[in-house]
Amino acid sequence: MKRSKPSTKSPAPSSPAHKKAKMSPNPFEVLADDTEDGWTKVEKRKAKKAKKVEAKIDAQPARFMYNTSEIIKRTHAVGISDVRDLILHLVADAPPPSWVRIENPRSIQKVVVLLTVGLTGKSISLPPMSTSPMDNPNVPIQIPFPSPPGTLVPFIASKFSHACPTRAPGEATKMFSALSTFFQVPVTGEEKKRRQLERVNSEHSQEKSALRYLLTLEQMIENEYPVPSYMADIFQAPEDWIEIPLIEDGGFPDIYGIDCEMCLTEDGKSLARVCLIHYVSGKVVYDQLIKPEKPITDYLTRWSGITEESIAKATTTFAQVREKMTEFLSTKPTPVLAGHSLESDLRSLKMSHPRCIDTAVIYHHPRGRPLKPGLAWLTKKWCRREIQNRGEGGHDPEEDARACLELLKKKVENGPGYGEFKTDQESICERIARSTRSGGVKTAVVDHGTPANWHGAKATASVACKTDEDVVNGVLEMIPNNHFIFGRFLELSDACGWITGKTANEVVVTEFADADAEITNDPVKEAATAAELNSRLSRIYDALPPRTAFIVFSGHSDPRRMTKLNSRKAAFEIALRMGMPPASGPATWTAQDGRDLESEVELAKKGLLFLCIKDA
Repeated sequence: MKRSKPSTKSPAPSSPAHKKAKMSPNPFEVLADDTEDGWTKVEKRKAKKAKKVEAKIDAQPARFMYNTSEIIKRTHAVGISDVRDLILHLVADAPPPSWVRIENPRSIQKVVVLLTVGLTGKSISLPPMSTSPMDNPNVPIQIPFPSPPGTLVPFIASKFSHACPTRAPGEATKMFSALSTFFQVPVTGEEKKRRQLERVNSEHSQEKSALRYLLTLEQMIENEYPVPSYMADIFQAPEDWIEIPLIEDGGFPDIYGIDCEMCLTEDGKSLARVCLIHYVSGKVVYDQLIKPEKPITDYLTRWSGITEESIAKATTTFAQVREKMTEFLSTKPTPVLAGHSLESDLRSLKMSHPRCIDTAVIYHHPRGRPLKPGLAWLTKKWCRREIQNRGEGGHDPEEDARACLELLKKKVENGPGYGEFKTDQESICERIARSTRSGGVKTAVVDHGTPANWHGAKATASVACKTDEDVVNGVLEMIPNNHFIFGRFLELSDACGWITGKTANEVVVTEFADADAEITNDPVKEAATAAELNSRLSRIYDALPPRTAFIVFSGHSDPRRMTKLNSRKAAFEIALRMGMPPASGPATWTAQDGRDLESEVELAKKGLLFLCIKDA
């Protein structure tokens, strides 16, 4: 919704001079030099027609109107996927949403979307949420105008009349990424049929090879793999890590199934056993117990299979094991590692590797992403046998590595569609690019990190940024030549204390070592950063051409209390696994704590959405 402006139109003049001016030739018309039978030939009628169309559009401007009755029917607030679908309706050919009405949507020539993490109701002086059971918390809230003193981002009130509550995706005890949900779109039925036909033809025409299931760079980033620096500059490896080089000589690389088991030492988790099996021969090429450098506090036998008796015989050090692993992986061409949630094994080895196959990625969970299927479940479902059924005896890494290779062979034999459940997903930019609108639709993603390697990979253009000021400059640069522009601001959430680092372009919130640590804010820093955000939003708005939809949303609210409770829950579960009696403090977890966690998750999922269209 946009703030209405007072009318500035003056009465139409009635002087003869004015009437004569209205009858003057159209500047887009070109009169011919010759006449015939008193008729003058006029060229460029298309330009004249286009001008009439423009005049008609200006006379009937587009505008947003919330459908309150539809919103009230919902059990939850408008979701991030609803915002995404609104944009697909505006710039592509998706059906109109039910929760908002757009008058004359085809008059909108551009859509600019800004994700402003950290923007809350307090920032724009929204009234406190009503506690009356008669009031629906999902209904759009009128923004006070003019902004009262102390408002951190007064620009919002000057351009938007209402703030629509939104809800981030997630489960009862966790919140999922609003950014990933926004950029991932379910494939349409027509496109899905086309892809299935293409897949069938591809399976018939191409040689069956396990190399078809190598993780792409985008998949590695999405699943938080320690990506080698020569592939993408998104993982900062500590000094004691090893990076396996990518060597190609045209031959077929060896494939090894791998599984690692851990135990708990005074310094945390430590590698205790690693097993490597050759894909073709099925032979165990390396299976070694590792003697941890620090005293073991828990063998984690139920999960690792490691016992005091077995580890007591170990003499091989971690450095020796990693040296041997490097020998296996440095042959020509660079071998492929296959595992289940392989990123965990690589982290335990302190190693980054370019060629990976992950059965937790190429096979799907019945409920779809971001959930991942368990190895035991996959083996029972698709291989018709049971593993990891030793109870307290724990896992056997050889058994797990063989299960991964068997699942890979099943995939190779039956094709890419084998083991899939969920509806196919695609990037919102990919979906927009298939729009039937004449001339095509160009997209741009401007974001922190390297969006070209992740959610901006399918965009027409992507701009990598280090600061919010870079985001502003990138958006301004992309506006003239693109129809859909996405930008993300993070510095306000950083000033609020929500962010402690970034992994794979995703914001990571603190996992508090002290679960009882007090959550505090720096109001001075927050106010200064909000003032900068206010200026940046204003600069972008001023640069927008007429008939541009301007959409701002926050994604979620403060996640720190949710993270704090999840940290305490994790500490409690670790204490139970170690056989330690529950003690007072952060290692306790009660039914009330569980209810508090669910409540804090719901609070963290709350966000705000603002809609307006810039007039001429």
